[in-house]
Amino acid sequence: MNFAKRIGSVIFLFVALTSCHVKKDQVETKVTLDTPTGKIYGTLLIPAGFEQGPVALIIAGSGPTDRDGNTMLGKNESLKKLAQGLAANHIATLRYDKRGIGESKAAGMDESKMRFDDLVNDAKGWIETLKKDKRFTKITVAGHSEGSLIGMIAANGMADKFVSIAGAGESADKILKTQLTRLPDSLRNVVFQILDSLKAGKLVNVTDMTLYSLFRPSVMPYMISWFKYDPQEEIKKLSIPCLIAQGTNDIQVTVADEQKLASANPKAEVLLIDNMNHVFRIVESKDRQANIAVYTKPELPISEVLVKGVSDFIVK
Repeated sequence: MNFAKRIGSVIFLFVALTSCHVKKDQVETKVTLDTPTGKIYGTLLIPAGFEQGPVALIIAGSGPTDRDGNTMLGKNESLKKLAQGLAANHIATLRYDKRGIGESKAAGMDESKMRFDDLVNDAKGWIETLKKDKRFTKITVAGHSEGSLIGMIAANGMADKFVSIAGAGESADKILKTQLTRLPDSLRNVVFQILDSLKAGKLVNVTDMTLYSLFRPSVMPYMISWFKYDPQEEIKKLSIPCLIAQGTNDIQVTVADEQKLASANPKAEVLLIDNMNHVFRIVESKDRQANIAVYTKPELPISEVLVKGVSDFIVK
């Protein structure tokens, strides 16, 4: 779950800090979004010779995932490689560390004040910033995993296109129920009742200390704000072109999730990628440990089908 530190109101200020050459055909620049609690840091990647063209805002997934796609498990650089792949197709990108994560850690705030809407507002702040840059003709929001839900909400009425990559097809309370199904019956029933109450917007007094870490009072308001969003309802609201990309060997988000999103928005394009896992690598083995092993191998290339599919969707 993503309980990284967040804040709702955002002051939109875009500041270029330093530039460095990544490849001969790509230039990377540090940028910031100023907020009342500190700066959120991002990376703008521009293809060499880029004067005008499309840009994609890349939003990371749940938990302490940074702008490059790296987590506490280790480096995989999935989002960085996606940005570089798009740049090779003359598409600019902006990716950022969520507040409380990576270089944006100082912008975090007390857990009890966290709300899911604050993540959405941050994404909207970046979109507003990109709109002010005359180099960018069209803005695509591309969200990975939980970033898909953040992105589809932020993109509504603000962006030109939306891309969901391994986005969940159900609300977070239902996902948690699925994950906690194997609990003993007596404990599972209590957990499900708590989840139902939070879904209804009601705080719960949890007396069982075995459940306190998951349902501590300071995090319940965030969960309430999170549970109210159903990805199927949110993607249904989008009138802009949408692409739903999903790997068939993803052990975190399934093809069933892709199907639910596609059913909710029948006009959306679907990109189903054989054997791609959650960090965009092609893993032919169905062994779970073999799949997880590539999560910490940044040297491995990401799916060429993903890069081409997203690029083609953005530029057409």
